[in-house]
Amino acid sequence: MDPTTGADAHRLPLRVYYEDTDFSGFVYHASYLRFMERGRTELLRTLAGDQSEMHAEGTGLVFVVRKMTLDFLKPARMDDWIEVHTRSSELRGASMHLAQEVRRGDEVLVRADVVVACVRDGRAIRLPEGLRRALTPAGLRSA
Repeated sequence: MDPTTGADAHRLPLRVYYEDTDFSGFVYHASYLRFMERGRTELLRTLAGDQSEMHAEGTGLVFVVRKMTLDFLKPARMDDWIEVHTRSSELRGASMHLAQEVRRGDEVLVRADVVVACVRDGRAIRLPEGLRRALTPAGLRSA
């Protein structure tokens, strides 16, 4: 098992750089979107392999963010070490619902609920069965 993957969530450690901040020295709100995208990408890489390989194999399978709700609780600053925690919270036919948190130590800085759709040729398709199994921890509802 990947050392950044816990029983309940994938964890991605990151350092905050100058480029991530605004004039005040706090992390710019849009930077959190990039951090969380990296967390989702690494979760999928851990569970299903490199997404670029799926494209190269001609399957045309892509994942697109359909909906995201964010709650900004506390700011991060330049040079902070943060962690993006990502876990699946619900699986539907063609979508996965992910819960994400950006943390500094035990402090939750940002929470996000994200709906990611599985798409091929511009149309939603059922999540691949292998990925569905990998994303389904005990007790998770899957439709």
